Amino acid sequence: MAGWTLAPGYEALAADFGSLDAVFAIEGERLTSDPLSEVVRIQRDGVYYYVKRYTAAGKHMRRYLGRPRIKAEWQNLKQFAKWGIPTAEVVAWGLERKGLAFGRGAMVTRELPRTEDLSELAKRNDPRLADRAWVDHISRQLARHTRVMHDHHFTHNDLKWRNLLVDDQGTLFFIDCPTGDFWRGFMLRHRVIKDLACLDKVAKYHLSATQRLRFYLQYRGHARLNAHDKQRVREVVRFFEGRE
Repeated sequence: MAGWTLAPGYEALAADFGSLDAVFAIEGERLTSDPLSEVVRIQRDGVYYYVKRYTAAGKHMRRYLGRPRIKAEWQNLKQFAKWGIPTAEVVAWGLERKGLAFGRGAMVTRELPRTEDLSELAKRNDPRLADRAWVDHISRQLARHTRVMHDHHFTHNDLKWRNLLVDDQGTLFFIDCPTGDFWRGFMLRHRVIKDLACLDKVAKYHLSATQRLRFYLQYRGHARLNAHDKQRVREVVRFFEGRE
């Protein structure tokens, strides 16, 4: 059984994106590949599209239990858009099953023009990271969007600099969220700390302690740290101790 959706406004691309069969027949520039999935890029009418195709959901019972990874990817990106968090537009999506097992699935997203991920900026020590005004502008967006997620009891679970894009106008985008999900209680608290720790893992090497603290205060909406904040900051800083 297969289910497939082409977003309204993209009917002209039905030959490429109109069905799961068509999407799996696309030959483009392969960007990544692993035993479960691959990403290829194609250009149509001057616009790049990224095609992510899954041929497996995982080993053993993962084929039958839980939400398939590809489904989580498109649902989470669409959830970001619903919450007002800038992200890649999902153009087409769907999957098919073989009986009760996952068969294959795919998602097509439209390019985010003139963007780079923050990890690339960090690797080359981009001058923008030394620009206090630019860093503050990005920090405020990141704090706001992260707080929106967490206020909805949702965590990204891989909130690393490589999954954050910024364009030439200084707009921040959240991408690649296949393991993000909703949580409650202790698990929500633990995963919130993990999200913040993932962000700080690179930030501590490229930003000042003042900038890192300012981000946390922006995230919390506080002017200064209270006792709860101080405890949370300690947990964030220690989260990856012994694992780097």
